[in-house]
Amino acid sequence: MSGPLAGLKVVEIVGLGAAPFCAMLLADMGADVIRIDRPGGNEMMSAIAPRFDVMARGRRSVAVDLKKPGAKEAVLELVTKADALLEGFRPGVMERMGLGPDDCLARNPKLVYGRMTGWGQDGPLAQAAGHDLNYIALSGVLHTIGKSGEPPVSPMNLLGDMGGGGMLLAFGMLCALHEAKRSGRGQVVDAAMVEGAALLATMNWGLKGAGLWKNERGVNFNDGGPHYYNSYECADGKYISVASAEPQFYAQLRKKAGLDDPAFDAQMDDKRWPELKVRVAQVFKTKTRAEWCALMEGSDVCFAPVLDWNEAPEHPHNRARGLFIDIDGVKQPAPAPRFSRTPAGHPQPPAAPGADTEAVLRDWGFSQDMIGTLRQSGAIAGSQKS
Repeated sequence: MSGPLAGLKVVEIVGLGAAPFCAMLLADMGADVIRIDRPGGNEMMSAIAPRFDVMARGRRSVAVDLKKPGAKEAVLELVTKADALLEGFRPGVMERMGLGPDDCLARNPKLVYGRMTGWGQDGPLAQAAGHDLNYIALSGVLHTIGKSGEPPVSPMNLLGDMGGGGMLLAFGMLCALHEAKRSGRGQVVDAAMVEGAALLATMNWGLKGAGLWKNERGVNFNDGGPHYYNSYECADGKYISVASAEPQFYAQLRKKAGLDDPAFDAQMDDKRWPELKVRVAQVFKTKTRAEWCALMEGSDVCFAPVLDWNEAPEHPHNRARGLFIDIDGVKQPAPAPRFSRTPAGHPQPPAAPGADTEAVLRDWGFSQDMIGTLRQSGAIAGSQKS
């Protein structure tokens, strides 16, 4: 393992979405993250080859059937050797399996126990089913995304699952691990997507308090309301983005796009924005995206082409930075951020469920007799190779 988290040992009780993303972030940075998979793996991912489950990269897999004799004790034995555990089930599920915080901290008082849910571990909705879209809706964030007079637009699962979920949990776990070094005591990290999504909008809440952010969609300075902060279609049907908010950048936009009409002097007059957007859209439709890139890219207009997922990996800037990497023939984002002294290594391909069962158990201190007993009872499954 290489990276700033090398030497950190984490047990991941495999779930979906946000928790595996958190585990991937930790593994990308060098942590030894062990996935506790069900025998046969997750039903949702079983239809695709393991290499396409890219959020499972960089971890070894142990297949455990928690209904079999000795399985729970085996997981608890791994916990005694871990710095942290993370899980993403509804409140109470881990407790019913005998692997809740009390069970695990009794075995390892220094353990950081990371929990990822949508609504949080308590509250009126804690036991209700939900998905990313529901969590960002309750946070107030979804209300702000979309065009004026139209329904809110789903931003995929980026704000809830990934940003407000997995990243928040990773941050919380690293905070608790840092504190545990001083106190010698672990604790539970309760990460909820509804809270993480709200947290991402902190700046906007301040602006709202100051009277500088309206409660409607698509009418504010950076939500698609203004003509100078928007995406526009070009002559070839492709799109570009401009974000010329500051006066000096707006002046560059006007110069390069030929927006000479004095009407464009009223940059901050939000009553004029709808009209000016129509006029700017007409201008951008006079050239192809490539022509606008030749004119504006790399300038202080605050400009970028809107690239699709085939184009983004090929852009010269992204190639120069190594933004995307290839793992087992699958293109995907590289680990981030970058570190000057302890860079992250190239992640290993995702492992099939149970591919590393015996190797992991040996590495984490299980004797061959213990492993044999677990296999005989059906508690573990998967590869018997070293």
